[in-house]
Amino acid sequence: MKFSTSIFSLLVAIVWSAILPTDAQVNVTQEHNNLSRDGIYIDAGFTPSAAANLARDLNFNGTISGNVYAQPLYVEGGPSGSMIIAVTESNNVYALNATTGTVIWQRTDLGTPVTSGLPCGNINPAGITGTPVVDLASRRLFFDALIDGPTKKHFIYSLNVDTGATNPGWPVDVNATATYNGMTFTSLVQEERGGLVLVNGIVYVAYSGYNGDCGAYRGWVVGVDINNPSNVHAWSTTAIGGGIWGHGGVASDGTNMFVVTGNTFNTGGTWSGGEAIIRLQAGPTWTGQPSDYWAPTNWFSLDNSDTDVGGVSATVIDVPGATPSQLVLALGKDGNAYLVNRNNLGGIAAPVVQASVSGTVNRGTSAVTYHTSQGTYFAFHNDGSAVSAYKVTATNPPAIVSGWSVGQNGRGSPWVTTTDGTNNVIVWVAGVGGDQRLHGYNGDTGAVIYAGGGTNELMSGTRQWNTGMVARGRIYFGTDNKVYAFRLPAGTPTPTPTATATPTATSTRTPTATPTATATATAKATATATATATATSTPTATVAPSPTPTATATPTATGAATPAAPRAAGASNVTATSFTANWGSVSGATGYRLDVSTSSTFVTYVPGYQNFDVGNTTSRNVTGLAANTFYYYRVRAYNGNGTSPNSNVIRVKTRPH
Repeated sequence: MKFSTSIFSLLVAIVWSAILPTDAQVNVTQEHNNLSRDGIYIDAGFTPSAAANLARDLNFNGTISGNVYAQPLYVEGGPSGSMIIAVTESNNVYALNATTGTVIWQRTDLGTPVTSGLPCGNINPAGITGTPVVDLASRRLFFDALIDGPTKKHFIYSLNVDTGATNPGWPVDVNATATYNGMTFTSLVQEERGGLVLVNGIVYVAYSGYNGDCGAYRGWVVGVDINNPSNVHAWSTTAIGGGIWGHGGVASDGTNMFVVTGNTFNTGGTWSGGEAIIRLQAGPTWTGQPSDYWAPTNWFSLDNSDTDVGGVSATVIDVPGATPSQLVLALGKDGNAYLVNRNNLGGIAAPVVQASVSGTVNRGTSAVTYHTSQGTYFAFHNDGSAVSAYKVTATNPPAIVSGWSVGQNGRGSPWVTTTDGTNNVIVWVAGVGGDQRLHGYNGDTGAVIYAGGGTNELMSGTRQWNTGMVARGRIYFGTDNKVYAFRLPAGTPTPTPTATATPTATSTRTPTATPTATATATAKATATATATATATSTPTATVAPSPTPTATATPTATGAATPAAPRAAGASNVTATSFTANWGSVSGATGYRLDVSTSSTFVTYVPGYQNFDVGNTTSRNVTGLAANTFYYYRVRAYNGNGTSPNSNVIRVKTRPH
């Protein structure tokens, strides 16, 4: 081993107007800063006037070796101070000093990247492509690396983020461990593009095929227990194809995982996992129920024309006041945006809303979502020449309406800064494959705030799909052989970070009537949630914020309350392998979710019965059980405004025979 030294609903988890300590950490531990993949960075220094004068830090070294498709990360709290984590296609991993850009530690001995022998593809060498993820509680870094050899293999690694040392039990050989319904993972035909995500102790990695749709690849999601890496689970599309292509990889609401798949092959018209939004439970596991997948009614036509619904990775969106309000976004190669109720995806059906949002395809990137006083937006860069933002209306059902669109060459994934969650929103993008400069646009109007700078601000070696990252008044961007740092002008107040809460789970957590911030293993000090406040409509100068800003949380304004907890009743129709779970109806509920376990504390779940959406009914037949065994069940009610606490727990014992 070689070393060198050294979403709006998120805010309901933060106390209203809580003042944070001045020494609160800032950490960017994953793609787009959040499980939701919203791409939001709250930094009080990024007023429009300050952002307009952003300049490259010429004293930041940033030298690395290899091509870069992954977003850099930012980690504080270690013995060597603040670090930038960067990975390259040469299978190199670097920790750089966040101020000077010099190397703290590096790993260049993980294995040889693949330079030949793949059936197709457009990344060469192919090594580490997807953005890593960090678990702050254990100070561990996770990433996927493709390593050459007699058999080309994907390995999922875990390193000590402070030293670069490989953690015991790692790496995980994906070829040897990932199976699903009799299908085995074959690295030779699987590419890993998307960002990794860490949810409740499991790291999830999504896979596509290689550019060219060659070989018998599938869309895979592999989950590894970070505390027991021998515990590996996986999900895959049934049909060949169905790759998970977008830069964001896996999105999450804090409990469920969401991916969007591409076209499949040779299905004969039987839907088999492609052209869809898929919702996965912990593991990953998948129920196969319509509540856990959505595909458009013309999916087969899209399949036949290689027109992926999964052109862009999934984005979790909350729209306060809309019905439904908890949504997930897919942007397709057909130029359409699709919004689906993430509490009940709906199977093969019309989405909640769809709209044509691009004159060309949407492909390979990540979108962003943000809130201002004007409403809820999502924004993206299409495959050609524009950055566009669309507003999602707070109506029943919501609608997608045009916000703004500006010409901008390249194919980068945007990110967002805001001074407090809703004010001074700026949508940023790099002209990757275009002018190789940063650009910033007013989140409400699209007015240019930052036009790319001067001679010093020109980057080189930018790669398609990539996105930037924000921490402590700086933007960091990874390119071939270099990480660039851009900083706000001298005199800009040092931003005091706001707290990051784990995203509100989609109808699976047990919320209280007035939730407050709770520290978790993945908590970060860089806030990612958004609220409703007065936004700056034009890029004019604003008063500099106080060095200790307030994390302002505006409660969701909705017309109805979250439903009360239901009352579970005794089981009926008990047999050796099944029973019927029963519960009382709750006023205002539009559906119910059922948990079934062999543990009274629900530390594990019966497969397919964790957070199982049973629809608007008061009973459910639970099948596939073992004889003469105690089972426990509980339910929660939900509507467009949220999810109730858990019901009481019912115990039932199946018959001996």
